[in-house]
Amino acid sequence: MKRRGQVTIFIIVAIMIVVLVAIFLMFREKIGPGGGGSTSEENPGSFLEICLEESVKETIEIISLQGGNLEPELYRSFRFEGENERKITYLCYNQNYYLPCVNQEPLLIKHLEDGIKTEIEQDVRSCFDSLTSSLQKKAYVVEVRGYRGFDLTLMPEKVKIDINAEIVLTKSGKRETQNDFEVYVPSQLYGLADVAQEIITREAKDCDFNYIGYMLFYPKFKITKIQTIDSSVIYKILHRDSKEEFNLAIRGCVIPPGY
Repeated sequence: MKRRGQVTIFIIVAIMIVVLVAIFLMFREKIGPGGGGSTSEENPGSFLEICLEESVKETIEIISLQGGNLEPELYRSFRFEGENERKITYLCYNQNYYLPCVNQEPLLIKHLEDGIKTEIEQDVRSCFDSLTSSLQKKAYVVEVRGYRGFDLTLMPEKVKIDINAEIVLTKSGKRETQNDFEVYVPSQLYGLADVAQEIITREAKDCDFNYIGYMLFYPKFKITKIQTIDSSVIYKILHRDSKEEFNLAIRGCVIPPGY
């Protein structure tokens, strides 16, 4: 009697496992790249992230090392030890003596977003076209109902790219619509720019920035301050974990030679 009861329990457990597996497989088939209800086997978001990541990171690196500009106009040429000489943008500047520097980019985050967006615009469109071509090669009928550009936003620890487009996929009689693709690329640029803004604010107000004290409160950043022979100040901000850098130049409160 006891053995018969154990057999019954095993049968019930086995049936429950079969049912759970069946439910899992059913939901997995239904969940696609667009969320619940999608039947697509592809993942446009992942495709676009892989396609865009290198371009976005390369652009961010160049902009960061040059103080927020791909082609600086107001800059100080400088070479850190072991590195090539580069143009570093003056983000706070005053050509006169004695007077504190003036913030050249009050909306630094917005300025960075605009610069990156302009530089990667063609790459975003190219990756979107590559996505549709890839889907067509996998027997999808792809109808592009509109490509309306994209928005780029710097966020803590990442860059968000919203591609404003809509495609209709048809395969094996199944049809689905996907739109407004979101792409995320890991980056510490937002945090680095936040530190840069703090440096600019203190330099414009006090003609100095207590970078040692700042590092004590925010140890994830390493800040190097270098005084040049022409009384400019170069700051290098390093994110210790990601090794990303942001450089900027300052000129303010300069004392004339001989005083």
